[in-house]
Amino acid sequence: MITYANVETTPAALARYRELFLACFPAGAADRFTADYLDWLYRANPDGRVVGFDAWDGDTLAAHYVCLPAQARFEGQLIRVLLSLNTATHPNYQGQGLFSQLAHMCYDAATALGYDAVYGVANANSTPGFIRKLGFQLVRPLEARIGLGPLLRRPSTRTPSFERYWSAAALAWRCANPNNPVRRHASGQGWQFFAPSLSPLLPAIAQLDHAAELPQIARVAWPSPARLFIGLVPDAERAYWNYASIPQRLRPSPLNLIFKPLSARVSRLDPARIRFSFLDFDAY
Repeated sequence: MITYANVETTPAALARYRELFLACFPAGAADRFTADYLDWLYRANPDGRVVGFDAWDGDTLAAHYVCLPAQARFEGQLIRVLLSLNTATHPNYQGQGLFSQLAHMCYDAATALGYDAVYGVANANSTPGFIRKLGFQLVRPLEARIGLGPLLRRPSTRTPSFERYWSAAALAWRCANPNNPVRRHASGQGWQFFAPSLSPLLPAIAQLDHAAELPQIARVAWPSPARLFIGLVPDAERAYWNYASIPQRLRPSPLNLIFKPLSARVSRLDPARIRFSFLDFDAY
């Protein structure tokens, strides 16, 4: 009989999650889901403890789903959100609806804990399930572009419908990903952030308007001006003249921003006013 329990963050629990990921994703899971990475992701986040549930068949971990606490601005208002992140169902238990059950339990628990919304980035295969079964809004496919130099923006006074809010502590934590540390570079009154992506010479780029110095985040000077942008810029600010779109046929899988309100403070997002980058999900 299947039973359900809250996720745990003890070293023993993280080791069990790693074993499940290895069984579900044999290609590359050993390198990605290391003990250090899971400890950083599940335990060290300054925005709070992960929210999620496990499905057990006796002593066998059958399925796992976890969301990561974060802060964001919805129509200029600071809200508490969850990033839908790790989900895995053991091959012997797939097709039994366990993920949907875990997701509904997670969102009910998140609502009780005072979270306002949950968002995520879904590929082409998983997007329909989030939309039809779990009630997510398909906000917009993410842009995937390659260019040179900074990502230029047009001036605009319009408030984004959605953007992540990064405190200094949360940003320092995000940049300390043990699998792929993020580096920074001063850019005018703000910062550019880089992480290795498809090639060491093609880092992923994100830009934040932080005026203050952010210690404990390493600086870097990349040898090439080429950059990869995966994310969204509000339509009123879009320039992209120095960034060319990657053809769909060359992308591993189109990525979609999805969003689900959990409280009365939040409603559907305006797709034309989204600011989003690789920092805001788990691409790199």
